[in-house]
Amino acid sequence: MDDTKPTTKHVPKGARVTKIGPYAAAALRLLLFTGCRLREILHLRWQHVDMERGCLFLPDSKSGRKTVILNAPALAVLNTLERVGSYVVPGDDPEQPRHDLKRPWDAVTKRAGLVGVRLHDLRHTYASFGAGGGLGLPIIGRLLGHAQAATTARYAHLDNDPLRCASEAIAGRIAAALEGNPTASVRSLRRSA
Repeated sequence: MDDTKPTTKHVPKGARVTKIGPYAAAALRLLLFTGCRLREILHLRWQHVDMERGCLFLPDSKSGRKTVILNAPALAVLNTLERVGSYVVPGDDPEQPRHDLKRPWDAVTKRAGLVGVRLHDLRHTYASFGAGGGLGLPIIGRLLGHAQAATTARYAHLDNDPLRCASEAIAGRIAAALEGNPTASVRSLRRSA
């Protein structure tokens, strides 16, 4: 067994390295950081990237023209990429887009021990983090480029999580006050005459 060669099939599991190319890795990160659809990233041309304004101006997404707001992690990913052609994620021919991310995604999910996780689930993860973080469904829908509010409604159950936290905090303080806990914040209410 040769531990110095990470591609050897007899290397201990903890020492193995999963290596994917920089453009495939960037595409996966952009999918996660932007909530974009796969084709929106794979067909993204540098001419549609506005680094100064921090936006992608997609001329033809599933729902028509779409502006994607780029956050700091997405901008960092784009800043690391060498411009070798007109596409942000080039294929073997730099003037053609990469066709898919099946092999890199399979390598990532296998290495992470994720079973049944689809590439499109990165878009759902982006939306779920937004909903769980208290962002309203209309905002999430706009970020994802949903044409119909009903499409975003599938995240409504996650949108209730901040409400549950708020309810627990309020009830916890009330319960502490009822038990005579001196650290509870209690205000007396005056009755109107």
